[in-house]
Amino acid sequence: MSDFQTVARTGEIPEGEGRCFPFQGTMVAVFLDQGSYFAVNDFCPHMGASLSEGSVADGAVMCPWHAWRFRLCDGAWLDNLKGGIRTASYEVRVQGDAIQVRIPEQRVTG
Repeated sequence: MSDFQTVARTGEIPEGEGRCFPFQGTMVAVFLDQGSYFAVNDFCPHMGASLSEGSVADGAVMCPWHAWRFRLCDGAWLDNLKGGIRTASYEVRVQGDAIQVRIPEQRVTG
């Protein structure tokens, strides 16, 4: 399924913070940063910490375990952009007071 689904309501996520929501078999971290919502996979690719528990500053979230920083807009690891490490990022929109996330369909090849 690639449609947008409501995960939260505006006002549920304080500015500069994140919250984790189960969504289509994935734990999604949704952040409110400088008035905009962003969504990334909640699990840090390093050791699996919950990114929604990390601190948010300057368009990035810092992993609460080892301080790895990921850009909210695209999930890129900011401490080594050439390393190719990232966490998945997802499209977000607000419809009325509904915060909606879209996770693209995963294609099975074989």
